[in-house]
Amino acid sequence: MQMNRFQRVRAKVFLTLKGLWQRMTIGARVMVVDGNKILLIRHSYVPGWQFPGGGVGPGETIDAAAQREVLEETGYRVTGPMELFGIYHNSSTVTDRDHVAFYVARSFEKAFELKPNHEIAEVVWFDRSALPQKVTPATSQRIDEYFDKAPRRDVWGY
Repeated sequence: MQMNRFQRVRAKVFLTLKGLWQRMTIGARVMVVDGNKILLIRHSYVPGWQFPGGGVGPGETIDAAAQREVLEETGYRVTGPMELFGIYHNSSTVTDRDHVAFYVARSFEKAFELKPNHEIAEVVWFDRSALPQKVTPATSQRIDEYFDKAPRRDVWGY
């Protein structure tokens, strides 16, 4: 899934400024799993279906950021321990200073019904065997690594 020129420029400016301030950026993504079902989101500003997640704020642990992002972007609260599945280098064309901590959460509860907003267009449970066509490459790769035991890659992969 390719970002258009505006999306690339916007992401590059944001991550470059953040990178100058923090020298490296780190984010967290979470695959919320219920048996063979996976919770995916579609942002309003970038193409493709992906896992909920986002940046780790100053003073925030990566675990706390992951749980916060799941709640903010889906309306689901993680209620049990998450498995740290891997840490990936996000070597997109935007920056080479970004890393993604990827978690798997199997214990959760619905805290509230998330309505589409300026950031999240849709939140949908998909059966692992019936994923939508526009799943991002990184999302598809992590699903294959988790469910099919495909070899893990070191790169997040957009």
